[in-house]
Amino acid sequence: MTDKIGKRKTFIVDTSVLLYDKCAIHSFPGNDVIIPLIVLDELDRFKDKPGLLGENARYVNRYLDDLRSQGSLHDGVKIDHDQTIRVDINHYDVPEGLDSATGDNKIIGLAVAIKQELESPVIMVTKDINFRIKCDSLGVYAEDYYKDRIVHDVSEIYTGQEEFEVDDPTLINRFYELGGIDPRDLDYDLHSNQFVTVKYGNQSMIGVKTKNNIQHLTNNMGKTIGVTPRNKEQKFAIDLLTRDDVKLVTMTGIAGSGKTYLTLMAGLSGLQEKKYDRIVITRSLQTVGKEIGFLPGDIDDKMSPWLSPILDNFRTAFKDVTYFEMMRQKGQIEVSPLAFIRGRTFNNTFLIVDEAQNSTIHELKTIITRIGENSKVVLLGDTDQIDTPYLDSLSNGLTIIVEKFKQYDIAGHITLLKGERSELATLASQVI
Repeated sequence: MTDKIGKRKTFIVDTSVLLYDKCAIHSFPGNDVIIPLIVLDELDRFKDKPGLLGENARYVNRYLDDLRSQGSLHDGVKIDHDQTIRVDINHYDVPEGLDSATGDNKIIGLAVAIKQELESPVIMVTKDINFRIKCDSLGVYAEDYYKDRIVHDVSEIYTGQEEFEVDDPTLINRFYELGGIDPRDLDYDLHSNQFVTVKYGNQSMIGVKTKNNIQHLTNNMGKTIGVTPRNKEQKFAIDLLTRDDVKLVTMTGIAGSGKTYLTLMAGLSGLQEKKYDRIVITRSLQTVGKEIGFLPGDIDDKMSPWLSPILDNFRTAFKDVTYFEMMRQKGQIEVSPLAFIRGRTFNNTFLIVDEAQNSTIHELKTIITRIGENSKVVLLGDTDQIDTPYLDSLSNGLTIIVEKFKQYDIAGHITLLKGERSELATLASQVI
């Protein structure tokens, strides 16, 4: 929220922003923030909900209540970093052509009126894409909430690997003779656990950058869980999944690239080697297309539709799902909705978060901060397939985690580039 031209600005904050990040209410230093009264009414509907939405709504309500002791919210209260917060109750004339009964359109009416009154720039901040389009159509500048966003273009997203063409063949020879090379030999600032492919003519090598070395990859899959990688990106993934020093793994890629299969096999290998006591699988219950309504039965019954990808991978590996059901009965595999993660601690656990691209950074923070001793968390997803409203390829939690953790030795990332499900599936992902 940096002021690029040095002028004080007025930001009108939508409900979607406050529900996305409770700290957004005091994240506009040096500017004025207006909260429409109807936003408080909308927040009131969420205050009793479980999970982050309810927590965020309650936080904003309590924060505003505390501000009342410092001044009138109607007139505006000055807070830290030269920011003011005001609740507006006077402007709800909805522009012609918009439904006057909807809250969003009332907020747009407020934005149009305030823009006409103030000389300073007025900016509508909302996570709702259609909301921004309507504002722009009415001459009101609108933008997304950018505080969490790190990269500004899909091409900038970290892939976890880099390729080099070198002029000195002895570099590759030293790698194989000595078991590694100095990262400085490549004259490139590599991130922790970043993978490299080095080529000289017909010679090549692949390695991974550790603290002070570029070393050979590891494949510590148990003998019983034999997995043969089909491309170098899958080799990179197996290295991250099986190394004990990497506690957080993020993996992105197109459908059918092997994300879930490789991760599940690595978890089973870890169980057999007594590294972990259990595998916990979680994901947000976001549907593709129309909602299917409430599902009958207990938590296992309700999770059944979202278990299908896991069952498919067990069928691929073991030809049936008997092994899966047996492990669930023994407590070695647990399936839990994302909403039920809060308050838990996962020790000696291999935690898989599937479809992580449908989660916000705040939801993924809740998961990662649950990780206890001797545990590993793997975040999987395809950032081109996002089913959650208000999130995109740049603002989803998975992309943000990838960017925030790429410099740390404890974390690693790889983007799987090739689909391995079938020739047809790979072609469909490219041309449709």
